[in-house]
Amino acid sequence: MIKDNSILKINTKNLIKNYNFFKKIDKNLIVAPTIKANGYGLGDNKIYNLFIKKNCKHFFVASIEEGIKLKNRNKKIKIYVLNGIQNYDLNLFKKNKLIPIVNSINELDIITKSRLFFGIHIDTGINRLGIDYKHIPLEIYNNKKINLVLSHLSSAEEKNNPYNTLQKKRFQKIKNNFNNDNIKFSLSNSNGVFLSNSYSFDMIRPGIALYGGNNKNKKLKKSINPVIEFFGKIIQIKIINVNEFVGYNQTFKTNRKIKAAIIGVGYADGIPRKLSNKNYVYYKENKFKIIGRISMDSFTIDITNSKHNLKVGMYIEIINKKYDIEDFANKCETISNEVLTSIGSRVKRLYV
Repeated sequence: MIKDNSILKINTKNLIKNYNFFKKIDKNLIVAPTIKANGYGLGDNKIYNLFIKKNCKHFFVASIEEGIKLKNRNKKIKIYVLNGIQNYDLNLFKKNKLIPIVNSINELDIITKSRLFFGIHIDTGINRLGIDYKHIPLEIYNNKKINLVLSHLSSAEEKNNPYNTLQKKRFQKIKNNFNNDNIKFSLSNSNGVFLSNSYSFDMIRPGIALYGGNNKNKKLKKSINPVIEFFGKIIQIKIINVNEFVGYNQTFKTNRKIKAAIIGVGYADGIPRKLSNKNYVYYKENKFKIIGRISMDSFTIDITNSKHNLKVGMYIEIINKKYDIEDFANKCETISNEVLTSIGSRVKRLYV
């Protein structure tokens, strides 16, 4: 049997616990998981079906391709496509039971001529996708085909940032102008939920928090369970003499004779070169430093002082319960969203 060089262990029980946490905030609140980018790298179809079994009926994806991949056959399940209709055939949305989110006046003109129900994205200040809140056509407010109005907070993880309040006020003012009781309103992502209840409106769109990330939000960290562990296999063990170089470009030189292990996972699998010569990996209570440059398919660690008899074929821990995805992201000088979505397709997803 072939042993995979790398494994991403996905705790489905904790994933559901995280979903249930958001469900318990308010029984009338719609929780709509964001499963774009292949379910944040964990496998969109697998995540989608897990949540459906928990009676989840609302989802968000980025593109129509992602939506089609989910193969929705249930009219009661609403899958919203955040990137809009672009130049796609509108029949694709109808055929695949997908709901486009309209992001511009041009898209609004196109979809208004169809029979499709749709959502609309109002840009309240992030200046990304969406119709500018200052230039909303008046006819929108009476459009009976709109079933969702959303906006996106630019700094939800910064609780005291006054821009959050400003965006909420703009969104609330827009909400007050609509004359359709069937429309749902949504402003909050994972972090927005913790600003205050007034940010939740009718629907929240948790993303990274479902998958165990918390983006430095202390309240979120207490409430969210870790979902992933990342393992790399030892593919060779060797002795390296004193004054020898390890890896590309001679960035590490031994000052003593060492025992080294080569791990069969590299930057093609989500271990960025930035961690060369500074990050650590683990085996039980042991901690091992990465030495030399991280390569596309491997990196090297110093296991000289290991308390365990490590052998080829054994797995070391890159992300574990103690050194979690946020710790790893901090070392990478990035956010957990990027870490998860950068884990490569060669890494086996193992659902437990």
